[in-house]
Amino acid sequence: MKRINILNEDTFNKIAAGEVIEKPFSIVKELVENSIDAGAKNICVEIEDGGKKLIRATDDGIGIHPDDIEKAFMPHATSKIDNLEDIYKISTMGFRGEALASIAAVSHTILKTRTSNFDFGKEIIIDGGFINKITEAAANIGTSVEVKDIFFNVPARQKFLKSSSRETSYISDIINRLALCNPNISFKLINNGKKTVNTYGTSNIVDAIRSIYGKTICNNITSFEKHFDTISIYGYIGNSEISRGSRNNQSIFVNKRYIKSKLITAAVENAFKSFIMINKHPFFIVFIDIFPEYIDVNVHPTKSEVKFSDDRYIFKVVFDTVHEALRESIKESFNIDSQNIKGNILNNKGNAEINKGYLKNESVQIPIDLKDDTKNYYINKKDGSNEDIYKQNVDATYNNLKPNTINKSVIHENMNENMPPKFPKLNIIGQFHNTYILCENNDTFYIIDQHAAHEKILFEKYKNDIKNHKIVSQLLISPEILELSTDDFSYYIENKDIFKSTGFSIEMFGENTLSIREVPMLLGKPDFKRLFVDILDNLKNMGSGETWEVKYDAIAKIACKAAIKANDNLSSFEMEHIIDKLRFLDDPFTCPHGRPTIIKITLNQFEKKFKRIQ
Repeated sequence: MKRINILNEDTFNKIAAGEVIEKPFSIVKELVENSIDAGAKNICVEIEDGGKKLIRATDDGIGIHPDDIEKAFMPHATSKIDNLEDIYKISTMGFRGEALASIAAVSHTILKTRTSNFDFGKEIIIDGGFINKITEAAANIGTSVEVKDIFFNVPARQKFLKSSSRETSYISDIINRLALCNPNISFKLINNGKKTVNTYGTSNIVDAIRSIYGKTICNNITSFEKHFDTISIYGYIGNSEISRGSRNNQSIFVNKRYIKSKLITAAVENAFKSFIMINKHPFFIVFIDIFPEYIDVNVHPTKSEVKFSDDRYIFKVVFDTVHEALRESIKESFNIDSQNIKGNILNNKGNAEINKGYLKNESVQIPIDLKDDTKNYYINKKDGSNEDIYKQNVDATYNNLKPNTINKSVIHENMNENMPPKFPKLNIIGQFHNTYILCENNDTFYIIDQHAAHEKILFEKYKNDIKNHKIVSQLLISPEILELSTDDFSYYIENKDIFKSTGFSIEMFGENTLSIREVPMLLGKPDFKRLFVDILDNLKNMGSGETWEVKYDAIAKIACKAAIKANDNLSSFEMEHIIDKLRFLDDPFTCPHGRPTIIKITLNQFEKKFKRIQ
């Protein structure tokens, strides 16, 4: 049996550093939170090579007393708490006393600080946890910490660091989150000599949101606020226009501490369910102010999680607050002044009558029954004018307004003769409710959802085009300029070959900005900006994968829009070719969204229903 050893201080510090310091962004987070606790109003972070080569955090806070500068780098040394009881009423960002000791243990660290009581500052230099020098130095009031060559003495940890662009995006993200919950502080992030984040410390949260996310998001958010006895909830929620396929634009703050909470995320997303598209995640920023006695922040080394004393109460309060705010915003968007409502009054027979109170020469809409097999389409008529001039082109209008039929070129494409059919050739009986194709084969009855079937045909067609590099690109008349966040831009840089192989021609157009010159010719005319963002979101969620896999959601949406719809009347020729095409698909039995395309009922099941057999 092995004997128990007591680890030396150097080994212990490196192990502890592994818990607190995961990557460069962890160092930035700890240093900036210390600056916030020090009462800083201006915080500047400079990084090189994604923080792996250099991180420098400078603030104008109260500074560190010169007699405490060495003590600050000792494990479990902190100015935030005095005893165990203080842990249950934490009001600062830090309290463990592990950050500086962990940072210094795995890097070359220089700290320079000065308080207002002294005319000069003090500097300490530490290499790998060992103090090299402590001396007096010229310094402004506040603190500057310079961290170089992270994990230089733990090479195994260096192997797990991401690319410079990815590490930069992590750092940019945490700076943005901290800026959101501290709008009274001016934050700057300088990456390789270029300023990438800049907020102005105006104390207005909307100004911070505009600086971080831009004008589009800022114009599509709604504020909410509610106060209870022990808790206050406020923040901003976005509408469906800025919803995304990933949760990157969701922020939760408890007592101004940025956290990750599945509980609160679920509460907000459940509140959104009636108002947002499926498979989309809403934009939200939620601030929760609660008495420190009702939460425990000492549950994770990085302080990224908190524990609530009553989870069910928190869930209900967040859900009710957000749901009420959404409902009110919807009401406001549909608020119509009854004084200005002008329209048609339809009688019980469905005929249009013009309200006698209308002013003359005002434009109204009159339904005209063009043909028996079409819906009513509207043309404009002015009261008192000659009605004949509005009817002279009715026949031509009708021809343009007939329901869309299947694109025969899509149906007639050559099927893969080498692919075995997944179900036998069917005899068509007819169409039910202009939605379902009814077929039979031997003793089996088949029901096929025409929309789901056609959707799956189009989906697999485009998927196979991507796999076989048959994508055709379309040159834009004028290039489209797309400005990305630092995080999105880093994902694009790492996956730009995927965009190139699927029909996009993209050039760099400045910092975090792209110029899109060619786009893939898809099934119809999609919003390629939205397509680009959807692909990025899929890449974030999946990490990696085949080209068509990261575009799965985008392909499915395009196929859904291009496919024939329910209530479309099909000819026998069209039904026959849809079924023949469906037989040779890789997976013909479900649509891209998981719904069944085909259902079969055997003769045995029918006879049981009619009690012919038991």
